[in-house]
Amino acid sequence: MTENSGKPQRTAVYTGSFDPITLGHLNVIERAARLVDRLVIGVGTNVTKKALFTPTERVELIERVTEPFSNVSVKMFSGLAVHFVRQQGAQVMVRGVRPLTDIAAEFTMMMANRQLDSEIETVFLMAHEEYSHVSSSLLKQIALLANEESLAKFVPEAIVEDIRKKMTSKVNS
Repeated sequence: MTENSGKPQRTAVYTGSFDPITLGHLNVIERAARLVDRLVIGVGTNVTKKALFTPTERVELIERVTEPFSNVSVKMFSGLAVHFVRQQGAQVMVRGVRPLTDIAAEFTMMMANRQLDSEIETVFLMAHEEYSHVSSSLLKQIALLANEESLAKFVPEAIVEDIRKKMTSKVNS
């Protein structure tokens, strides 16, 4: 922990692929940012998923929609999330969970992370019920067919156009 006015700074890290960031992710970020002095969003690469945006593009999109939060920063990372958490001087990893089906996978990951670094605590934040069904995978399935107004029900309005452009270029290439 770093010192800030003589008081330890509470830092947490929220990792994910965020490809792209959804309203569910943003909801977790908003709530986590209220709980800590500093929240680092770690943009990683999920090798099991085909990425829509590059890591650099994802960082830019997240920075754009988290600009109102003065205590949020966004960084790319590779490797194990617990190592990234440690590099940020944090001991808390935030995980967003949607439906109950996420719980089993997240619990397994938490147990693995605990084996890798027993001093890192995982805090689970349930996505607001309005966003519990929203996932980046679902978004990629509907993005080509949905209009801007419909897409804005799943992602921050500020990135709707970016998604439309990316999806159109993928189809045309």
